[in-house]
Amino acid sequence: MLQPKKTKYRKAQKGRMKGNSGRGHRLSNGMYGIKSLDSNFLTSRQIEAARIAATRYMKREGHLWIKIFPDKPITKKPLEVRMGKGKGAVEYWVAVVKPGRILFEIGGVSLDVAKEALRLAAQKLPVKTKLIIARDYEA
Repeated sequence: MLQPKKTKYRKAQKGRMKGNSGRGHRLSNGMYGIKSLDSNFLTSRQIEAARIAATRYMKREGHLWIKIFPDKPITKKPLEVRMGKGKGAVEYWVAVVKPGRILFEIGGVSLDVAKEALRLAAQKLPVKTKLIIARDYEA
């Protein structure tokens, strides 16, 4: 059986999103949160749109924590440019999200307000999400 040839140089590629999230999978600040169920890149614009949707519904009550940060640059070469001549300019920034990662947390509001605010925020994101509630929640 032929094996693929191994190269000794590591290519600078986008990377893989295998497995579950190794960190950020527990609530740390708020009582309620949304957890990702699949993996994807979240752009800074998507995160900001979700933040605005949630805070607008909460009407400046409670507290919202954003638990992800877009720290990976995505580059792109201009249209109709020939191959070569180096890497393209940074087009936008993304946060790498794996299954199990907490995206947003909310505290200081009732369960009904938190549910609706997080539902509105989840609609703006390209990943499937699930509402989670802290264990020490008392109705």
